[in-house]
Amino acid sequence: MKIIRKITGLSCALFALASLSSCEKFLDRPAADSFNNETIFTSPARAEMAVVGAYEQTFNRELYYQFGMGTDECMSTEGETNSKNQVANYVYTTANIPTSTYSAMYLGIEYVNAAIAGIEKMQVTSQSDKARLDMLLGECHAIRAMNYWNLVRFFGDVPYTDIPAAQLTTFESSRVSRDTIYDRCIADLQKAVVLLPWKSAGAVPTAERFTKNAAYGILARVALYAAGYSLRWDLNTYSAASVKIAQRADAVRIKELYKIAADACKAVIDKKENALLPKFETVWRDLINNRYNNENMLEYGQFGKDNNGSAVGYTNGMFIHTSSFFGKSQPAMAATPTYWFDFAEGDQRRDVTIANYGIQSDNSRLMNTYSSNTIGKFRSTWGKVLGTAINQRDINWPVLRYADVLLMYAEALNEYNNGPTAEAIAAFEEVRKRGFGGDATKIGATPTTYTGFRQAIIDERKFELGFEALRRTDLARWGILYEALTETKQKLIRLAQRAGEYQNVDSHRAYKIEKATAFDDPVVAVPYTGYKSLTKPDSTALVQQGFSVLRMHNASPLNSQGVLSPTAPVVTGQFRGLEKEKVEILPLATSTIDINPGLRGQQHPKY
Repeated sequence: MKIIRKITGLSCALFALASLSSCEKFLDRPAADSFNNETIFTSPARAEMAVVGAYEQTFNRELYYQFGMGTDECMSTEGETNSKNQVANYVYTTANIPTSTYSAMYLGIEYVNAAIAGIEKMQVTSQSDKARLDMLLGECHAIRAMNYWNLVRFFGDVPYTDIPAAQLTTFESSRVSRDTIYDRCIADLQKAVVLLPWKSAGAVPTAERFTKNAAYGILARVALYAAGYSLRWDLNTYSAASVKIAQRADAVRIKELYKIAADACKAVIDKKENALLPKFETVWRDLINNRYNNENMLEYGQFGKDNNGSAVGYTNGMFIHTSSFFGKSQPAMAATPTYWFDFAEGDQRRDVTIANYGIQSDNSRLMNTYSSNTIGKFRSTWGKVLGTAINQRDINWPVLRYADVLLMYAEALNEYNNGPTAEAIAAFEEVRKRGFGGDATKIGATPTTYTGFRQAIIDERKFELGFEALRRTDLARWGILYEALTETKQKLIRLAQRAGEYQNVDSHRAYKIEKATAFDDPVVAVPYTGYKSLTKPDSTALVQQGFSVLRMHNASPLNSQGVLSPTAPVVTGQFRGLEKEKVEILPLATSTIDINPGLRGQQHPKY
């Protein structure tokens, strides 16, 4: 973070657009001299300022907030009239669709398009300057691909350009086939892995910029999406009858894409520069405290101060009362109640991923009920300091982790070979064993059939990558979003009824209230004793012994989402707008179409 902090202000100033409103419009860009190529692209150092400025448009809060909820692991805690809750529960209208991600991704694309054009014209003589410019070009190609991936996974076929706005003759653009865009993204990333240095070269000191390692990982990610399922329609007719969930029509290309993904992951694995940390918990303590390690391969940084408004640790953290010395944290998203029970006994990732407690005004830890568990990976109590502000904790976003590379490798090999190879099983088990503290005896039997292993990957990604803003579109690329969420809703009802697999869950939990005393709090989860049933005399006796007794289906003492019953809003409101072959891709906002004449008549056919 420290190096980037020094140069971002310059790069943002250099890339200032003609007006603030123009930042919100695709291809509504000023003339060529706004980028002042004559002064920016005169030396590698100045060119680097330009490239670093583009990173700020690769991530924003929408990506984990509105677009990260509405899954089998994450739900909204806001009211049903709130637009964020509506988007999280698939109640889409052309008026409530978020636009910040759409605008930011295209702004970042414009930045790197201009940078590529400028850098390619630069003349340098020394080998060191040539290597530096190659690295910058590699970063540009990787950023462009990653930004288009974010656009396509949420909005499907979108406008595409790889030409700087200053060189365009028209400022409107129609939708382009997502298959074409994905193929161009893959070509960009294949260029990037050639141009970028490995992490070990030390060209960049942090994980906040692309290296060859990270570019390979994002290449694998994009290839899996390009090969996967998505909601499609006829781009000639926009007929609602043409809407369907399908993979691309070219079966040979699908096979190639799985091979590209597998090979990209293998390159990282074989290089041996990245590795899983021994403890899952350490990944998140390091992230919260800006410590870099060999597992986090790419992070979105806040460039010193948290100036992007991403609010990591506040919107998606654990509840902390405003009077606590930790400073207020007010999560607007929480764990889907059934998610806690999806983890196997002994899986250490559960209590790290899901916070089973919140912080009261006197800094005491109060346990959550089933309906009010929050996100634990970004908990502010693990930081050493408050940060810039209560809603700006200066916590980086984990864009890519080595654990994801291992799981993508396992998935790609399974798809390419129509069944898991020994290498696929080994990669899968490496991730799973770490979740159980390295104890291979606890991970269970790994499936050896294509279908069984595919389901194991689907499940393992939920345990390993929960709340990392991948689940919603992962379910869509597997073609199972509707089915998975329909099943989750039924499980939620059974949990509320204490029926089926939940008939023996705890009705009460007893624990002792203790106070946190400092930042960098060592507590991961509040320990408790569970009771399948508890009489009033027994409850009274526990209280007399100094325990607090919590009814697990009741409202939580902190950050309450209300009781957990079949007719409660926390149950009835979940996925209420879910509709197969409609919500897997978002419509475009009316404002997005209004400012781009090329999109008129090209709305999502079901809207």
